[in-house]
Amino acid sequence: MLATKLYVPTLREVPSDADVVSQQLMLRAGFMRKTANGLYSFLPLGWRSIKKIEAIVREEMDRASAQEIMMPILQPAEIWKESGRWNAYGAEMMRINDRHDNEFCLGPTHEEMITTLVKNEINSYRQLPVNLYQIQSKFRDERRPRYGLMRSREFIMKDAYSFDVDEAGLEESYKSMYDAYTRIFNRCGLTFRPVEADSGAIGGSGTHEFMAIAEAGEADIVYCTKCDYAANIEIGKPGIMKQAEEALQKLSVVDTPNASSIEAVGEMLNLPLHKTIKAVVFSIDGKVVLAIVRGDHEVNEVAVQHAVLGSVEPEMATPEELEKVGLTAGFISPVGLEQTEEFAIVVDESVMETYNVCGGANKKDAHYININPKRDFNVEDIIVAPIRLITKDDVCPTCGGS
Repeated sequence: MLATKLYVPTLREVPSDADVVSQQLMLRAGFMRKTANGLYSFLPLGWRSIKKIEAIVREEMDRASAQEIMMPILQPAEIWKESGRWNAYGAEMMRINDRHDNEFCLGPTHEEMITTLVKNEINSYRQLPVNLYQIQSKFRDERRPRYGLMRSREFIMKDAYSFDVDEAGLEESYKSMYDAYTRIFNRCGLTFRPVEADSGAIGGSGTHEFMAIAEAGEADIVYCTKCDYAANIEIGKPGIMKQAEEALQKLSVVDTPNASSIEAVGEMLNLPLHKTIKAVVFSIDGKVVLAIVRGDHEVNEVAVQHAVLGSVEPEMATPEELEKVGLTAGFISPVGLEQTEEFAIVVDESVMETYNVCGGANKKDAHYININPKRDFNVEDIIVAPIRLITKDDVCPTCGGS
């Protein structure tokens, strides 16, 4: 085709809602156009690029003895209810009803579909192992679609599913896919790192994510400078940070008008952040969950979900949910609180090793000083777990390096 015939509508200006460089360049160069929030149409240059990537993926999957299939995007609710994930998948699943009022979803993933397909066809271990894959659109009703194609509501996924006779076969299939993904990323010219990851709603005992290293990304990773340990920061396992022991001071209440953030409280009372505790409140499976970390740490939402055995991703609790369990936003601590069927308290391990710290007094414009968690929390009525994000001050959980 002549270049003059090529459909490449370019843009002079950067679209106001394009917030990362990759999104800006693809829009300006005429690779794609935004249809709605989280939805994009691919123009000729963009689609040709995708086809080239797909060709690399197909070659490496075929090389790994995987076989390509195609399954429906529209999936019946029955197979998801059988697996227990119809409700567990949460609000990201796009659900629809047909004219006969039968329930369906637009596939966010295809574990249920492939299992239903294979269990009706394979009846002997002699037919195993088998690895089936597809390249197809997936749909997830993202709460905050952003970063262009990195967090969109419709996206193209290569998903492969292996079926094996035993654990040894599973390990062999996993290693085959691990090697195939490594070759794919290398052929695409990406700087990347395989890291340990949370398996989420899919479950499983071992998971890796292949992370392309970029300034604008969707996740942070933590890695050791001495050994090969690397993990998504959500599952990086921090140790317990202990503070030097102090004589226990008397628990007191001080006025902190309009100081609803831990930074404001620290400044008002002239306290370093590590001498404060931070409260973040989530809604998980219909339960209000209070998470407590040191003021200089950040809450790991995935760890909180695991601590309460939650089946759906945490969401920030609403003002109505806070009011229902008697919490005052900006002035919360576990002091004097008890767990109920509707309310859970999860405290980070490092918080339990603090002395004479400051935290909310559970009433507006007031904070406690000299909280000593082992004395002042209902220790038999809380969950203690590692729920903070790992930091540069932590040591490698594998070798002790930085």
